[in-house]
Amino acid sequence: MLDNLTQRLAKVVKTMRGEARLTEANTADMLREVRLALLEADVALPAVREFIARVKEKALGEEVISSLTPGQALVGVVQQELAAIMGADLGQDAAQLNFACQPPAIILMAGLQGVGKTTTVGKLAKYLREEKKKKVLTVSTDVYRPAAIAQLQAVTAQAGADFFPTQASDKPVGIALAALDYAKKHYHDVLIIDTAGRLGIDEAMMQEISAVHTAVKPIETLFVIDAMLGQDAINTAKAFNDALPLTGIVLTKLDGDARGGAALSVRHITGKPIKFAGVSEKLDGLEAFDPSRMANRILGMGDILALVEEARKGVDVKAAQELAQKIKVGGKFDLNDFKAQLGQMKKMGGLSNLMDKLPAQFQQAASGANMDQAEKQVRRMEGIINSMTPHERTKPDLIKASRKRRIATGAGVQVQEVNRMLAQFEQMQSMMKKLQGGGMMKMMRSMKGMMPGMR
Repeated sequence: MLDNLTQRLAKVVKTMRGEARLTEANTADMLREVRLALLEADVALPAVREFIARVKEKALGEEVISSLTPGQALVGVVQQELAAIMGADLGQDAAQLNFACQPPAIILMAGLQGVGKTTTVGKLAKYLREEKKKKVLTVSTDVYRPAAIAQLQAVTAQAGADFFPTQASDKPVGIALAALDYAKKHYHDVLIIDTAGRLGIDEAMMQEISAVHTAVKPIETLFVIDAMLGQDAINTAKAFNDALPLTGIVLTKLDGDARGGAALSVRHITGKPIKFAGVSEKLDGLEAFDPSRMANRILGMGDILALVEEARKGVDVKAAQELAQKIKVGGKFDLNDFKAQLGQMKKMGGLSNLMDKLPAQFQQAASGANMDQAEKQVRRMEGIINSMTPHERTKPDLIKASRKRRIATGAGVQVQEVNRMLAQFEQMQSMMKKLQGGGMMKMMRSMKGMMPGMR
């Protein structure tokens, strides 16, 4: 997201090397680049003006400490203000969901049709169930869109939450009240209400959502908006903010290759915190929004905390400990271990998801790699290993020409691909030996060659 801004800032940092302090002249040059990048990213003009004014005020005359260049100091100011404009100035508690009420806590989801609202309800149900240990019930008041109720029922089942069934002939307010009554009787902690969307803003839709809101009095009213919406985000955000007492925002499709200006615009327009961001199409692709960490990612500083969280969710800790112990006592890293590592990487969202969270210098090192192609290679490598016998996986040295031909036929690939996979396995095996011997720096240098699609 906002790759253009990242690239422009990197260029400015380079041109400002050697200057002793931030002056009006060199700050103006940098801010011109930032202003252009923000406008090209479809950030709303009022948000751009406020942001530039705040950066200019903070940056002018700031002393550059010995460990920083003026460019780095200026990026520090930009990072702080980016985080502030996305909600860091509201404090950490503002981005948290409010459960300070008699259960069930009601969450009302509002937004236009096509922004991913129903899928987001499923993602939120899964997040609350797994991360907050809540008993969740979902219900759809969308009696207009064909299969809307069935869609929510399907994603709710995938999320492991409970679903309140309704009919398209029911009235939205009646549906919401019936679901609330059911949630109370069955001791649910949270009730999430999915409301109807429209292709455009219309008075009837707003009145209907307002009526549902008045009837159930939700503790959270979340506005769901597509991060790729661009300048249209301004009008949509204003309309919903005027019609409903919003408590927060959910950005969807933040993983898209769009310019992403809605992330900066919507918070400025509504004054409400961004609480969640949809970062993939999968049901676990919903993250609690952190303005400082998002600012780091926009500026190419990466999001190592998110990477650690992905690892915590995706990695089998017991299996990792067993592998570490095996290597420590001199055990040999075999193809079963290699396949397990490929599986762990897939659980963490694949190579492209991991690369997106790394700092810019690491992403640049991998810039020649085609991540889609690399992930295809990972799947093919798994297929090749699956075509081996258990004995071959444990003792890869047995795999000679005739075995390679049999494995290639079983996996539906050429023998050259089997050779390539074995070569990458040997690199990984070699890296594990270095880890055993404490050669961490050598291991880090070898990692680039180990990753599929990277040279």
